[in-house]
Amino acid sequence: MSFRLPRKLLKLIAVVATVFFTYTAIDTSPDNFSQAKVVLKNKVYFDQNHNGAMGTFYCGCDWRWVGKSGGRVEPKSCGYKVRAMATRGERTEYEHVVPASWFGQQRQCWKKGGRSNCSSNDPVFSAMEANLHNLTLAIGELNADRSNYRFGELPHARKLYGQCSSKVDFSKRIFEPRAEAKGMAARINFYMADRYDLKMSLQQQKLLMSWHQKYPVTTWELERDRRISKIMGHSNEFVTGKRTWTLGHQNSKDGLKSTAATQRLLDLFFSFLPENIKTEAQHWLQSLPLNSSSF
Repeated sequence: MSFRLPRKLLKLIAVVATVFFTYTAIDTSPDNFSQAKVVLKNKVYFDQNHNGAMGTFYCGCDWRWVGKSGGRVEPKSCGYKVRAMATRGERTEYEHVVPASWFGQQRQCWKKGGRSNCSSNDPVFSAMEANLHNLTLAIGELNADRSNYRFGELPHARKLYGQCSSKVDFSKRIFEPRAEAKGMAARINFYMADRYDLKMSLQQQKLLMSWHQKYPVTTWELERDRRISKIMGHSNEFVTGKRTWTLGHQNSKDGLKSTAATQRLLDLFFSFLPENIKTEAQHWLQSLPLNSSSF
């Protein structure tokens, strides 16, 4: 005796399977910033804390791992001296090279409740906030002092952090990273702007293009990209050389396209559900550990 499922139910099963495998098999990136920090420690920077290729991003210091994702700075390894914030100067933090406020302020969610609202309600913001390509490991005080200042050249500014050569001008709201970080910082900015269609002034573009030319991709930058691409499913193509940045660059918007495609699948899924269970199903789906990195 044969038994046929209703066509509508078959469609529902197909959509559920598509949504599930879209999340679990394709997207293995962290769900949020907290997860991203743990992944960075365990899969990207795990062997870089002592005599690593770069050390901390802005000062080049060694560090000692502490807890799930934290670290304690070893200042003698790089000549770093605390400027003012002793507690944050002792620890490592994860720095958004393109600050969260920069990409957040270009989203509607920011206007309705700032970063916390965006993290809770905007999947594109959450993807940007947890994007491993945009996260580096830095001394907490340097992360704080950089704040959301734009990058620039500060030839007349004095050093504030001992032998660490990164500089900041608080009155002008400009931060100049050490030479060893400039090229990488430029290529991260290109990647984030291209992927998420972020605005960048011509002045900033010209500066970053000059840094990209003067400080080419290093062996560690390529290895870091390789490690991250295994997790994220894609490389920073401004590192690999597949893409180049020119003035007036036309952004690919790849990060927006992938999020939009997933949302269309979810909308299709919910369109099959009766109204009386749709809300419950939405809460259930949001509670699932949908990325394979969560397992």
